[in-house]
Amino acid sequence: MLPTATLAALCVFVCFGGNWLWGQTMIERPLVVGLIAGLMFGDVRTGILMGAALEAIFMGAVDIGGALSAEPVTATVLATTFAITLDVNTKAALALAVPIGVFAAFISMFLKNVVMNVFAPAVDRVAANNDPRALTWLHFGMWFLNYFVFSLVTFFSVLAGAKPVQHLVTAIPQNLMAGLSATGGLLPAVGFAILMRMLWSRQLSPYYFLGFVLSAYMALPSVAVAAMGIIIVCLQWLLDKQLLTLSQSRTQAPAQPTAVADQAKEEEAFFE
Repeated sequence: MLPTATLAALCVFVCFGGNWLWGQTMIERPLVVGLIAGLMFGDVRTGILMGAALEAIFMGAVDIGGALSAEPVTATVLATTFAITLDVNTKAALALAVPIGVFAAFISMFLKNVVMNVFAPAVDRVAANNDPRALTWLHFGMWFLNYFVFSLVTFFSVLAGAKPVQHLVTAIPQNLMAGLSATGGLLPAVGFAILMRMLWSRQLSPYYFLGFVLSAYMALPSVAVAAMGIIIVCLQWLLDKQLLTLSQSRTQAPAQPTAVADQAKEEEAFFE
C-alpha cells in the first residue's frame, strides 16, 4: 500500500497546495481532484463519478473568513482511493467522505492558524530588512511545509488505515451497508439544497422549475438542459441590453430641448 499512499498524498499536495500557488486555479474542486486521482490509480471513470458526486455535496460549502466548513480535497482523494483500491461501494465511500472532509478542515485550520504563525516573526524581520529574495524563499518554504505536512495526513490514513477500512467494510452488515448507500445517495441533494438556499430568489425560481420539469418529466439529459439554459441566458442578456439602451435614450431625450432653448437665449443675447 506504500505506492498507493504516496500517490494519494501527492494528489492532495498538488490539488490543495497548487490551488493558491498562482492565484485560485480551482483545481481543489472535487470534480478535478476525482479526475486526477482516477488518472493516478488507473480508473478514470470511477474518479470522475466520485468527483462529480462529491462536487454536488461540497458545492454549497462556503468558507467564511479563515474558517473552513469542509476540506473537499482530502475527502475526494480518500473516498476515490477506497472506492478504487478497496472496491468499497461508491455510495458508502461518499458517506465516509463528509466526516473525512470536516476532520481535514480542522487539521488545515490548525496548521494555518497555529503552526504557520510560528514563522510570523521571521516574515516580519525579513520584510523589515527589505530583502525580497529572502522573503520569496520564506514564502514558498512555508507553502511547501504547510501542504507537505497536510498531505502526510492522507499518506498515513491510506497506509495505516487501508487494512482496517477493508476489514471494517467486510464486517459491516448488509443492512448497515444499504443504509450507508442510501445516505450517500441523498448527500448530493443536501449539497444542492444548501446551494439553493443561498441563491434562491423569486425572479430565478421559474427557471429552476423549468429545469426540473425538463429533467424529471421530459427525461431530457443534463447536457440538453444546460444548452437550453445557455440559450435562455443569451436571450435574457439581449433583452436586458435593449431595456438598458431604451432607458438611457429616455434619460437623454429631455436634455435636448433644454440645450436648444439655451442656445436660443444665447443668440438673442448676442443680437441685443
